[in-house]
Amino acid sequence: MLRLEALSVYYGGIHALRGIDIEVADGKIVTLIGANGAGKSTMLNTIVGLVKSASGKIIWNGEEIGGKDARDIVSMGLVLIPEGRHVFPNLTVDENLRLGAYIQRDQKKVRQSRERCFDLFPRLRERMRQIAGTLSGGEQQMLAVARGLMTEPKLLMLDEPSLGLAPLISKMIFSIIGEINRNGTTILLIEQNAHAALEIADYAYVLETGIITMQDTGAALLKNEEVRKAYLGE
Repeated sequence: MLRLEALSVYYGGIHALRGIDIEVADGKIVTLIGANGAGKSTMLNTIVGLVKSASGKIIWNGEEIGGKDARDIVSMGLVLIPEGRHVFPNLTVDENLRLGAYIQRDQKKVRQSRERCFDLFPRLRERMRQIAGTLSGGEQQMLAVARGLMTEPKLLMLDEPSLGLAPLISKMIFSIIGEINRNGTTILLIEQNAHAALEIADYAYVLETGIITMQDTGAALLKNEEVRKAYLGE
């Protein structure tokens, strides 16, 4: 589905990604773990066209998409939920969701997508008319994910979805990510909570200072002594 080949990216004067190779198979959850500043967010921003690569390829279903406009990339089914939620704080929950469906012209499909989001996040249905900026952090994260789902993505990319959330809310978010995947959406996940991310991942990569240093199934990396010491606090 998605393949990065020898991707290199400079961010300012920093060589943020150094020839990385990653593959995200259709229907799977793939996670990327690494310390702050390793280049994880840069990779997602490059995939969706917000950052330009210096070299290498980004291949989506056999087509090179590097250099394409971000709007075109979203229209192809790749959607990023950025770190920090970035909901529209002065709009209602419902208005945020409708903005998430901006590429969709069929209003019947928009309503169907919204109902699916409310089924996943019943709390958003209860707060449909509430101003997004007045929601709790966990509710805003639910809204950010739901807004991304309004485009009916083929690949959903999430950047630190549990950041700043209470443990119970974080656990719920991971459970919903799993449900989204079971419903047919491929997931590429970046997450500081390495244990939770590896638990749900089919496959995982470790990124250190712009270089992939390890890769294996999520279950295997959970048992890897080096990973346990560096990222799981053991």
